[in-house]
Amino acid sequence: MRRKVVILLCVFMLSFAGKSFAKGSDDVLAHLNDLSDEALQLVKNGQYAEAKNVLNEFSKTFSRQSFKNKRLTMDELRVLTVTHDEAVKALTKASAEPEEKVDACTSFRLVVDAIQSKYQPLWTQMEGPVMSSFTEVQKAAATGKRETYNEKLNLFLKQYAVIEPSLRVDLPVEKIQRLDSKIAYIDRYRDKVAGSGSGKKELEALRTDLKQLFEAMKEDEADPSLWWIMISTGSIIILTLSYVGWRKYKGQKEERHETDHMD
Repeated sequence: MRRKVVILLCVFMLSFAGKSFAKGSDDVLAHLNDLSDEALQLVKNGQYAEAKNVLNEFSKTFSRQSFKNKRLTMDELRVLTVTHDEAVKALTKASAEPEEKVDACTSFRLVVDAIQSKYQPLWTQMEGPVMSSFTEVQKAAATGKRETYNEKLNLFLKQYAVIEPSLRVDLPVEKIQRLDSKIAYIDRYRDKVAGSGSGKKELEALRTDLKQLFEAMKEDEADPSLWWIMISTGSIIILTLSYVGWRKYKGQKEERHETDHMD
């Protein structure tokens, strides 16, 4: 019985240690995520000075904790730093329009969430607006009305720019580079794309890539913590059954031994 208790305690201690390490890291990211959301809400309410203070608090908290957080890659760190700086710059610049301030803080908010979220990041909720905006681009291109086409394309590019940094957190570099390349081509050769057969194909190819981008992130992913629980629970069950089997075997062996002596 003592051996059984020791084995179970070891399993639970290993499980607890693993969860505690992950929890410490997750707690820091969750707090930073809350700060980014608070800053965004303040900006939406026009409280720019308060929002800037929250962003400064984010920076101080991150500086104190980042050395402990091993989850961030260099790419994530770079994207996080750039979007944070852009948000602060937008709030500081007197000539920045309210919409520009909201967009900059939204982009930063989405990046922090993408880093913290294990699955289904917030940027996937932008599928509706982004795809609807791109549909308008295709419609305008089909009519051949350059002014309308440029207006719709500018709106789409603006929306894509908001989510693009968070895409760099969640998606492979090659995929982002391929997507950015197609978007840059359509932006640069606007007159060539609008109203032409080849331009229509370019737009349709980009639409397919955008759709696949969002669809890929919709696939259900098991929470890593669930796998840890399953492994821990399975180990306990196996060890318990093994111990019970061993005790049963030992008992039967002792019974046979006693029976042999009686004979």
